[in-house]
Amino acid sequence: MLKEFRKPQRLMGNAFEITVVGENESVAYRHIDAAITEIQRIEKLLTTFNEGSQTHLINENAGIMPVKVDREVFDLIERSLKISQITDGYFDISYGGIDKSFWNFDREMKKLPNPEIILSQLKLVDYRNILLNREMQTVFLKEKGMRIGFGGIGKGYAAEMAKRVLIRRGVISGVVNASGDLTTWGTQANGKPWTIGIADPDNAKQPFSYMNITDMAVATSGNYEKFVTIEGKKYSHTINPKTGMPVSGIKSVTVICPNAEIADAMATPITIMGIQAALNMVNQIHQLECIIIDDDNKIYSSQNINFK
Repeated sequence: MLKEFRKPQRLMGNAFEITVVGENESVAYRHIDAAITEIQRIEKLLTTFNEGSQTHLINENAGIMPVKVDREVFDLIERSLKISQITDGYFDISYGGIDKSFWNFDREMKKLPNPEIILSQLKLVDYRNILLNREMQTVFLKEKGMRIGFGGIGKGYAAEMAKRVLIRRGVISGVVNASGDLTTWGTQANGKPWTIGIADPDNAKQPFSYMNITDMAVATSGNYEKFVTIEGKKYSHTINPKTGMPVSGIKSVTVICPNAEIADAMATPITIMGIQAALNMVNQIHQLECIIIDDDNKIYSSQNINFK
């Protein structure tokens, strides 16, 4: 008889949970452990905190010389740059580090950072200055002091790769949930589609709506978990890469599409762009849908969304 086996695990600094459908408990947990090993491998590859990581080497050599990287890292950066082009630069992996130096969302912040200093640092943020050489498989950050980071796409990529490992191992159905960025395939043990709750921004533990999905990915970006309030105004942890300032006005964005990496990467620009511009963009992209909740709890959705 088919059952669901779940395992929570802290990975990439986030709470992950992996669910597989199978008959045998020990086999199911071996599959889950293989998926966890894959996520740990990706974390080592992408982290900026480990001096041996390729991301760290790219950043260390900014403005100095190109760095040869694994094909996997090269391809992920190349896909990130394509998303930057599609989103008019509202998604930008060269935003690495700037948010950490100015914005610390541990509730200790009492005043806004100096806008002039932010602007001087923003000169280093421009995805067009990430130069790729496909033949040599190198990455070069043109300006000294530039940094890249995969905070906006890494979890989704890891979820997608873990799913790939599980499917290769013969797992017929499952969910990889990377702290709210999740990817699904197959059905629940009872044969029904996976039911995904869309978090209520005012009560993260209480979904405001449910969706039945299979072979789809969902990513949610919201200011209900990390934010600061300065002089009565709420600033979310999502930073606009063009201004260096946090976004306000939107409580949460949920993106639905077939691939968790794309869902993860699109959640941030949709949050930043402004509701109408974001909906116009999403409505032009095949198999991409979104739900936006603004600060007044008004719900907006792309054209193919039907609420349950």
